[in-house]
Amino acid sequence: MDEEVTAGYTEPCAQCSAVDWGVSDEGRFYCRSCHNVIERTREVVDPTFTPGSSRISTIGRGSRTKRSERGRLWMICEGFQFILKNQADALLRLGVQTQFKDQVLCELWRLYLQKSQQAFTHTPVRSSQFKLKRPGSDSESGAESFIISASETDGEMNLPSTAGSNAESHSDWSVCSGSVDAASYLSTQLRRSHGLMSMKKTLALIHIALTWSREPLTLSDLLRLVNEGHVPYVNAYEELPEEMKLEGKDSLIFRVESVPSHRAVHQEALALILFLKLPAFPPISRQSLLHPALLSLRYLTDANLPDELHPWLCRLMERADMADQTLHTLDPSSRPALPRYDVQTAALLIVTMKLVFGLDDHTEWDLSNDAGDQDDPGSVFSLRRWFRLLQAALIRAQDRRDRDLARKQWRSKKPLYMNKKERYVMTKKRRIAEQLQLCFEKLSSRRAAAEPVSPSSFRFYWGDENGADGPSMHHMKLGGAVTLKNDVLTPSNPTYWHPALKPCISKNCRSHYSEVEPTLPRTFVWLLQLFSFLLDVKPGYLYEEVLSVERRVFSDKSPRRRKTGTRAETRTRARPGTPQRARETR
Repeated sequence: MDEEVTAGYTEPCAQCSAVDWGVSDEGRFYCRSCHNVIERTREVVDPTFTPGSSRISTIGRGSRTKRSERGRLWMICEGFQFILKNQADALLRLGVQTQFKDQVLCELWRLYLQKSQQAFTHTPVRSSQFKLKRPGSDSESGAESFIISASETDGEMNLPSTAGSNAESHSDWSVCSGSVDAASYLSTQLRRSHGLMSMKKTLALIHIALTWSREPLTLSDLLRLVNEGHVPYVNAYEELPEEMKLEGKDSLIFRVESVPSHRAVHQEALALILFLKLPAFPPISRQSLLHPALLSLRYLTDANLPDELHPWLCRLMERADMADQTLHTLDPSSRPALPRYDVQTAALLIVTMKLVFGLDDHTEWDLSNDAGDQDDPGSVFSLRRWFRLLQAALIRAQDRRDRDLARKQWRSKKPLYMNKKERYVMTKKRRIAEQLQLCFEKLSSRRAAAEPVSPSSFRFYWGDENGADGPSMHHMKLGGAVTLKNDVLTPSNPTYWHPALKPCISKNCRSHYSEVEPTLPRTFVWLLQLFSFLLDVKPGYLYEEVLSVERRVFSDKSPRRRKTGTRAETRTRARPGTPQRARETR
């Protein structure tokens, strides 16, 4: 047998030069004389092989290792559920009560899934339809179709075994997308009719849950935590599980490049409340930290204003009928407007300062001169000294914010791409940017990225300690700004000016601040800018709320004369127990 296999091999052995070859059990040639084993092996011929008789029955799309990178089938609402969970966990780490997540946010999320017909319903929305072909099928006649609805997102999707195996080999369950139903979320008609979730709506839902829980966290606080990176938003998709692969059209849903404004999130929250048809919210009483009576104390502290302004603010609330808890509690049946607690409180504080100090570019400086003539000027509040102190601190804080914003790393560690071409281009740009960043770090001997900021409810820090923005003025007296008349404290300022208070009839009209800003007193404009910085809103947005408060203060309580052209002043007699005032109209 060995002679038949080795007959064609006549090379002599390299050890003993003999030509006597045999075949071992492993199929290797060896010399029978010296038992030297060489590399030559026996050729095995398959007698059953017939040329041209075999064909490829199935075509795989890669190796098994690459096939597992596709992940599992998942829905878009699952991704938003993970993001909401991470956002809630971040707030819990910052001190929010646990019932906010377990008893409020989870219930709101279940209600949303039911109202949007994605889960907890007998008629789920058909958000995606995809086909799985059997291996070897040449037409769609032999294909099996499966429809996956979002009602299966609460547990594991129990597809048949054949569907599960075919899904791994056939990775076309969603065209150019890692998820199943990305196309439906990009459909304008489906997004509007079913109220499908978006990244902005996650913040709106968090804000609704915080308001329902009566947590002392306003919308401006939430957006500041998001901007500082304490609550995930911009790159929140990075924390999704590894098996949920994001690619293609998913980037249009989960990729955001900026934090939405206060107005945008507030409007989104109001639309979401109407969509969910929520009942009346828990009442916001004067003991709640969201009520302006207590929230104003925080803003007085942050703005370094004297504590004696707080009783005047409370009296102003009483006069404007804004102290009642029904005004600050959302009730879709009777009061369907979601209160803007932070903006409303700041507007009340601005109106109070106008009432006490005038803020007409003349009265406040005269009162400051009178405060300097007091026997103990160090204990009397001077608006001029306060303005200089706050102006310097405001400039430093704005520069620090702009510098941190310029150094902030907006690029994601796991960027999303629409296609391979975009991946190639963006990867190349990213490498160049990283190289330039390293060069600038070496030249400047400091890190390019902004250092993380510890979360705080205050923008400024006042006191005598190191690192403070300036000395505290909370303990100071109003002094000559108020006088005692008929055993009633009354502002020394006899007039009160305000712009035209008649609201616009057009629903599309928002703000005329840019038009009237050049005609407004500079002190008032600066005060708007200060509180706009504290709340991170636009000055025009706060200006409209100031007008709203003034309408409530002067609604049907004082005679108004319609004036055109220059200013005209109208004086009215004060009622007993209320500050005397006079109004100027334009």
